Amino acid sequence: MKNNIENWLHVVIITVENKTGVLARIAGLFSARGYNIDSLCVSETEDSSISKVTMTVKGDGRILEQIYKQLNKLIDVIKVQDLTDGDFIDRELVLIKVKTLNPAVRQEIMQIANIFRAKVVDIGKKSLTLEVVGGMSKISAIIELLKGFGVKELVRTGRIALPREFGQQKNVKS
Repeated sequence: MKNNIENWLHVVIITVENKTGVLARIAGLFSARGYNIDSLCVSETEDSSISKVTMTVKGDGRILEQIYKQLNKLIDVIKVQDLTDGDFIDRELVLIKVKTLNPAVRQEIMQIANIFRAKVVDIGKKSLTLEVVGGMSKISAIIELLKGFGVKELVRTGRIALPREFGQQKNVKS
């Protein structure tokens, strides 16, 4: 919620030229100002010479605005978008390995997976590995449910996002 702006989570997409060292320079701007990047995902786009950096950062919008201005000055940065106030679609991928002590527990975990539209991607003698794709609330909910069974391992991709075609967009200009 906006009430505590210090903890506001910003979803930022930075379109960059796909070159060595660009990510290091971007991360350096955030760390130099004492901001922790909560999640980070970088990948090539439909054009192999361009990448998109999707990150989530908590912080004061005024200070982040200064960081965005500095980002826009980097030669390899094409565009900076803060999606926080706009209409966007976001997803995250999580792999969760959960303990299965007996067939009844295994069946219960598989029912939870079905409810959350998760996929069973590996079955071991003492564990099940699930693949879950969704928004933050879905991911958090299934993780909390599965903790009761014993999560052996968990890995997350970080959030990716795109603005909706007809939604509000906020480009951050220098």
